[in-house]
Amino acid sequence: MRIEYPGAFYHVTARGNERKAIFKATENYEKFIGYLESATERYGAQIHCFCLMPNHYHLLLETPRGNLHTILHHLNTSYTNYFNAKARRAGHLLQGRYHAILVEKDSYALELSRYIHLNPVRAQLVRDPSECPWSSYSAYVGTGKGWDWLEKKFILSQISPEERRAQREYERYVKEGVRKEIGNPLDQVVGSTVLGSEGFVEWVRGRWVGKRGTSRDVPALRRLARWPDLSMILRETEKVFGGGTAESRRVALYLSHRISGLSLREIGRFFGRISPSAVTQNSRRFEDQLKDDGGLSKRIDSLKKALSE
Repeated sequence: MRIEYPGAFYHVTARGNERKAIFKATENYEKFIGYLESATERYGAQIHCFCLMPNHYHLLLETPRGNLHTILHHLNTSYTNYFNAKARRAGHLLQGRYHAILVEKDSYALELSRYIHLNPVRAQLVRDPSECPWSSYSAYVGTGKGWDWLEKKFILSQISPEERRAQREYERYVKEGVRKEIGNPLDQVVGSTVLGSEGFVEWVRGRWVGKRGTSRDVPALRRLARWPDLSMILRETEKVFGGGTAESRRVALYLSHRISGLSLREIGRFFGRISPSAVTQNSRRFEDQLKDDGGLSKRIDSLKKALSE
């Protein structure tokens, strides 16, 4: 996730390497919560809610400074160093990078908070979310000590401006999710990257998916881009240059390199395990051919235009 800007709101998850436990004792949970607090103090993170499970964690957080990567680097590196020192081990604790979804705050914060707080129930670790000491749920319903740095007001205010009433109604709202077995709001995520209305997704596309050179190297942005997929490029090329011909394949490979936004490896895999260097060489040779053949160049321009519509 590299879509970062001041005020961005995210659902973040990170899992243990090979799905192994990352929290094994009470002090582990407490230490990670301490790092959540230091992330708010040092980097201005606003933690709206959290849930720590034995082998992964969930966060809803906001970044007033537009510094998600810095916040998550602090959390994950600090905790990994602590855990490794404590367990006298070395190496990765977490499985790859964290996964962050950009969220339209006003529309989905409340629903996502319920989804996060019900994680221990869905995993059958507890019967009631209040039984889990390592989530922000107790602070939301007023039954736990809470944390001064936890940002509860925004989500609770969506229920009622009066705190006690909001806490009671929130408890009802979450427990309703247990009885009704509500769906997962993350099923509505677009391109594994953004959760929001059509207007919000279009806003993200318009602001971050405008430069193909940048988006080609950023999977989160590439998934949002409205560029033609490889099947469409091949299909449209064969209409012009003939189905199954060597020429149509060369043209399709060239266009895929130039306008799909995909990596060389992904393109090569689609065309039959072609190496990344072979994809590049094909494009180089074809560009030389275009310089010497005005008619071919016009046909390619027409194809590009048709594929971009």
